[in-house]
Amino acid sequence: MKIKYRILLFCLFCFTFIGCDRATKNLARIHLMDKEPLSFLHNTFRLEYVENTGAFLSFGDDWPRAVSFWVFSAFPLVILSALFIYAIKKSGQLSLWRLLPFAFIFSGGIGNIIDRVAFDRHVVDFMNIGYNNVRTGIFNFADVYVTIGVIMIFIFRTRKVERQEIQ
Repeated sequence: MKIKYRILLFCLFCFTFIGCDRATKNLARIHLMDKEPLSFLHNTFRLEYVENTGAFLSFGDDWPRAVSFWVFSAFPLVILSALFIYAIKKSGQLSLWRLLPFAFIFSGGIGNIIDRVAFDRHVVDFMNIGYNNVRTGIFNFADVYVTIGVIMIFIFRTRKVERQEIQ
């Protein structure tokens, strides 16, 4: 596949993932805000509206606005911009499959930064998984994208190291 098509597809993936994140957060605002949580599969999966001003498990939610802005918006935006540029520059060397994790990570990060900037540091979270009292934190699709991207990179790296050890 030509480089320009890989770059175009990479950008389309990013645009689509960000759009899906925005759409699900908007749906959560409309259908879950100020309502009781919805439970599915014997409470294994729960939809519950929460606005988080911190990071994972509300880490940093009590920080001053300026610190929160720099740590959770400005700095990640610089890192994500560098990641995007790296992915575009490496598109000639990487298959579309190998570019996909970068699209996931970039899109997830940007999706949450959009919330932080547009809604005064408040990121919409609405999904929770667990069994009995063992539960995840409440998260959104942007968080899922970042997690998928990191897992994919880990798998690709692990498989690459395994192949090198075999040779």
